[in-house]
Amino acid sequence: MSLYDDAVLVLKGYEDQPDLRQAYLDHLAAHPDGMWKACHAGHLTASALVIDPSRGRVLLTLHRKLRMWLQMGGHCEPQDTSLEAAALREATEESGITGLTLLPGGPVRLDRHPIPAPCNWHLDVQYAALAPAGAAEAISDESLDLRWFAYDEVADVADESVVRLLEATRARP
Repeated sequence: MSLYDDAVLVLKGYEDQPDLRQAYLDHLAAHPDGMWKACHAGHLTASALVIDPSRGRVLLTLHRKLRMWLQMGGHCEPQDTSLEAAALREATEESGITGLTLLPGGPVRLDRHPIPAPCNWHLDVQYAALAPAGAAEAISDESLDLRWFAYDEVADVADESVVRLLEATRARP
């Protein structure tokens, strides 16, 4: 199965945010290249909020280009076999943590946000990843900093999209 086909199946199975979910599906139907950075009309991305529920904290990256505290994530790559694989790869690369596992149940949220030209939109499919006990993070070239924040600190450092992702993650059974 292609990454495109996986994305369509994942989105069709996602039950929350129906209007945004349909916008993602419409975008893919109109743009067969909508999985890739080269699609200037916008493209899907995959991200994961790295959490440590036993210690009530999340790992955020200070994004090098945007200079914002965000979850780990980014563009899909040709070797990605699924959106889950892309989100897990990005989370592992950007956190330096091996042994991350995605929360079951598929994406936690969708978040569409404008980006600078030549592209117009990121259509982010957001997951949550559990850090293994004793996980040691390591900063990547894509980050200015990498830091654990208590759940109640996230709203003080990150934007609303990260706060909504954390809330949705914590609401998962």
